[in-house]
Amino acid sequence: MITSITPLRPDECAPVPDAGLGALATERGNLPLESVDVTAELSGLVAGVKVTQGFRNPFDVALEATYIFPLPDRAAVTAFRMEADGRVVEGVLKERGQARADYDQAVAEGRRAAIAEEDRPDVFTIRVGNIVPGERVTVHLTLDQPLPYEDGAATFRFPLVVAPRYIPGVPLDGEQAGDGWAPDTDAVPDASRITPPVLLPGFPNPVRLSLAATIDAAGLELQEVRSSLHTVLQEGDTVRLQPGERLDRDFILRLSFGASSSLALVPDAEGEEGTFALTVVPPQAPPTATPKDVVLVLDRSGSMSGWKMVAARRAAARIIDTLTGSDRFAVLSFDTVVERPERLDGGLVEASDRNRYRAVEHLARLEARGGTEMLDPLREAAAMLGDPSRDRVLVLVTDGQVGNESQIIKEVGGRLVGVRVHTVGIDRAVNAGFLSRLSGLGGGRCELVESEDRLDEAMEHIHRRIGSPVVTELSLKGDGLDPVAGETGRLGSIYPGVPLTVHGRYRGAASGAVVLHGTDASGHSWERRIAGTRVDNPAVRSIWARARLRDLEDRYAAGDHSVEEKILSTSLRYGVLCRFTAFVAIDSRVVAEGGPAHRVVQPVELPSGWETGPAAPMAAAPMAWMSPPAGGPPAAPMAAPRPAAPGGAARASFQPAAFDWMEQERPADPFEETERFFPRADGPVAGSTVPVPPPHMVTPYPSSPVPAPAGQDALRAQLAEELRRLRAAESLRSADRLRYLADLGNRLTALATSIGGHPELEALARDLTAPEPAADVDTLWRLAVHTLETLTDGGQEKKRRPFWKR
Repeated sequence: MITSITPLRPDECAPVPDAGLGALATERGNLPLESVDVTAELSGLVAGVKVTQGFRNPFDVALEATYIFPLPDRAAVTAFRMEADGRVVEGVLKERGQARADYDQAVAEGRRAAIAEEDRPDVFTIRVGNIVPGERVTVHLTLDQPLPYEDGAATFRFPLVVAPRYIPGVPLDGEQAGDGWAPDTDAVPDASRITPPVLLPGFPNPVRLSLAATIDAAGLELQEVRSSLHTVLQEGDTVRLQPGERLDRDFILRLSFGASSSLALVPDAEGEEGTFALTVVPPQAPPTATPKDVVLVLDRSGSMSGWKMVAARRAAARIIDTLTGSDRFAVLSFDTVVERPERLDGGLVEASDRNRYRAVEHLARLEARGGTEMLDPLREAAAMLGDPSRDRVLVLVTDGQVGNESQIIKEVGGRLVGVRVHTVGIDRAVNAGFLSRLSGLGGGRCELVESEDRLDEAMEHIHRRIGSPVVTELSLKGDGLDPVAGETGRLGSIYPGVPLTVHGRYRGAASGAVVLHGTDASGHSWERRIAGTRVDNPAVRSIWARARLRDLEDRYAAGDHSVEEKILSTSLRYGVLCRFTAFVAIDSRVVAEGGPAHRVVQPVELPSGWETGPAAPMAAAPMAWMSPPAGGPPAAPMAAPRPAAPGGAARASFQPAAFDWMEQERPADPFEETERFFPRADGPVAGSTVPVPPPHMVTPYPSSPVPAPAGQDALRAQLAEELRRLRAAESLRSADRLRYLADLGNRLTALATSIGGHPELEALARDLTAPEPAADVDTLWRLAVHTLETLTDGGQEKKRRPFWKR
């Protein structure tokens, strides 16, 4: 049989502008985030920033929107506000678990609410609940951030996208911490909170972006303003982003002006204490050639493909070329495995011409591939740098796109004592938070390279840092000023061209000076006295608090959990958001009966410059994995499936869609339909690409009789499994939750009978299976959770749960 194919006329198949394979266009749109507006006031070396996010509900049911987004890693978030329907609700900073409980309760009661949480120093999550159909809700964040200064230029960097991160480890059972595409693992127990779904390339602009920065040199002579990755328009003292830019790379401004040593004193409102900001411009000193041991660790994983791999090879080669014959060095390149140059694999070798040539030749052959298993090469590097008689330097060249930052800090932090750690971050959406934390451990520096054009300038900075510092062994004392012991940031060392900036707290009047002591490159004593000046700049206080919290959080990540109360009290006292607290804004008005019927995790852009081929951290899936039923809403653009963990079988994974038709039009029997659309499996299937159900679609146990457990341990284990499934089904609609509770009551009745009676189980079962329950579904649900927690010692377990799951 021969069938002729008639081509369509051009007017019958006009393409959608900017649309790519899998992109959709609807009259109402299908993504809740409408706009992101950033306004910054740059004053000297401090920036005050306001971020406004606009959400709109394009659906015909109440919506909860979740947005995972970045902020500058050193920024202090000090205020949060929600606006909707002419009402303004100010956010309140609370302990994270309490803030979540208040938010969940308000949303369940049908009230508008919003919550802002920090998951990494530079990754945050906002949830906005009960956005009614057609309504717009805006949330506002206020933050202060310092501007790093080097070689006569300050840098204002504002990140705009959370890049996909490599998630190592074995997937964890039980409830997930968030709704991201990656499952929580033993190495990254909150992976599902930092992995938002990613839009397919070519999707039309989903978010309207505006960004404006007003520059005040604050008495300094401003010489030049440069924008690195974006085209900007300048109107007087204000620099604006041109319309139409996407949220796919960092916004970077560099401001050239001179700086001088200074000490700013900012008293608290009460006047009994205050905060100081010390800036010390480095002295002029001739370069030194102290013999040193240098280990260069180069990331060649899949996310480094394209221009990043080229820049990383060039950077590493430049570093090796700066070494002298008195130095020793080693080169480690890594992805899933660690490799060394041929004939240079015996540890540290002399930096002779021949050895440096072999190393550069090895680097020239490297291509991006595999996963980002960063922990092993850092362990090896730390083991090589064990000779305290030499100047020890570790240089890491990477984009930093890993999720197990805390695991790495914990494992290698103690091994890097006495080692200067320098990090070179190469990406247009770099993981600056992690790289800054890592370099801070060893008193080193973090250099960020966002393009090949900036590489030469950045390498000049790196070359000086690998050389010996100008001043080391720093200590600080007050002269007429009383610094608070233990509340001063890390002093580190002073490098050529890099002013030292230190924030701390003081007691008493805002007067006096500080004296900085150290040892210069020739081994002589060095001293500098800086007189204080009283200023009215509250940002100094919040910036200090954020730096203090980051130091404490690093101690917590390294295993010192005794600092948890200190972290919490510092965050609440100074009103600065951290990982142990959250801002929550709750409206008093009820607008949606029964809470949101639809939930959406906002997809994010693939970072600019990332490739979508096999070397990228995720595959470029051109189509959604399944189609909606006939007559149903259109499928959403979906993120690509997560690749298998290296060295193991592929794990089936589900990535949240921007518009989940199954969530909006749930069939009459959701558990039966779940079985149909999500094939069940008892465990991971090697090579499988079939999605596993998200938590809200977990199939419950059947209502068949429950076998009697043998002993109390077995009973607790069975009840713990019931508790896990109960939590996983928490997002079901009210009618489905009632049905689930009735089924649970029947199973508990059978279980109590099988063990010869159990008063607590029997009482709970009666409440859950009553023909007409006396309590509403939320009250019954909380009762079931509380009872099962108590019977499984879950109440004690809950107190010890990680803070990101509280």
